[in-house]
Amino acid sequence: MKSTEIGIIALAALLLTGCGKKIGTESSSAVTTTTTQTAVTTTTVATTTTAVTTTAKTISKDPPSSVILDSVESVEVYSEMTVAELITDNNVRLTSPADLIDTDELGEKKATVRFEYEGSEYEKEVAYTVVDTTPPLILNSGWNPYAKVGEPFNIDSIIGYVDNYDRAPSVTYAGNVDTSAVGSFPLAVTVTDSSGNSTDFDLTVLVLNEIPQPTDNNERVAYSDFISRYDSGDVSFGIDVSAWQTDVDYNAVKEAGCEFVLMRIGYYYRDAPVMDDYYRQNMENATAAGLDVGVYFYSADNTEEGAREHARWIVEQLGGRKLDYPVAFDWEEWGSFQEYGMNIHDLNCIFEAFCDELGKNGYSSMLYSSKNFLNNFWENRGDHPVWLAHYVDETDYEGKYAIWQASAYGRIPGIAGDVDMNIRYNSEPLE
Repeated sequence: MKSTEIGIIALAALLLTGCGKKIGTESSSAVTTTTTQTAVTTTTVATTTTAVTTTAKTISKDPPSSVILDSVESVEVYSEMTVAELITDNNVRLTSPADLIDTDELGEKKATVRFEYEGSEYEKEVAYTVVDTTPPLILNSGWNPYAKVGEPFNIDSIIGYVDNYDRAPSVTYAGNVDTSAVGSFPLAVTVTDSSGNSTDFDLTVLVLNEIPQPTDNNERVAYSDFISRYDSGDVSFGIDVSAWQTDVDYNAVKEAGCEFVLMRIGYYYRDAPVMDDYYRQNMENATAAGLDVGVYFYSADNTEEGAREHARWIVEQLGGRKLDYPVAFDWEEWGSFQEYGMNIHDLNCIFEAFCDELGKNGYSSMLYSSKNFLNNFWENRGDHPVWLAHYVDETDYEGKYAIWQASAYGRIPGIAGDVDMNIRYNSEPLE
């Protein structure tokens, strides 16, 4: 897995749901005594019956004119706001201050506010408007800004963008790209959402006869050096693998100091989930070598039901196997995010649906992502463990993380070629 660091705009938090309690009172009533006699003996049996009458406290919808209940006029879409935060000024006692108001859709809304005033209870509908003032987010401002001579130019093929609310923001640009011959073409690009918010950036498109392949100038790091550098005492060292690593000698891997392996169990793009070609071999040989194991799933899901279906698929493939690490959710289709017809809120809900379905089947989950996306995209409202990808000598990520994928260019005995190297911080919970 590899995640590319990009510049990102800060986003609004996602909506959670809350519920309130109904208020009622109870009163008790009289005692009834029954006496029973026969010809032989006399027995007195006392039976106590308590009749309970519930009297609902009257809640008036017509508060006195002296009540002060001022509120905010507008609320950002998907923001988490309580009744107490909605009300800006009052002279009452709010009885359900922690209730969350509805911010799921744009437009005029009403929240029912319950309160006590001078010994009586009231409720009043308070109006507010849900708005979207957050501009679209540029996920890929042209990582590979190339067009081929003789082929039509499509800007969506080289940039990626998303909005916090609009699932289909529009892209326009000033300038022209002529693909009839090799050339360089500057563009001023604008991405606009349905609320009129926009983000601008500049892009230079290179029209070439052949699209260049990426150049790999990354320094390779020996696993022994990796351990020496980061061995602080309360850490474990591991790797993550997939079919790219082919036949791994896990005994040699363990002897090199590796303590855990996170392996790809499968992936999903547009058709059906596919098992990694080496998953079963990796699982069998890693456990036989005495290594702790976990799995990750590479997802391109764009619906909650799809994520749940694939979580159930993972459970089926595991067949009841106990894992030492949570199942990791790996979503990396940032380069052309707009193709998936989602907003930011949608993908966060998809991740939580994935975790929820695994939880129903006895497995915990964690989120894999890079520093920038963890800071600016992922809500992680369930506070799931984080597997951070940040390829630097010392990460400056300030959020919580249990595992740090510090390099994608490791070299370890037992694997021919590169491998991702990971540090597990043992004091950080995995549940």
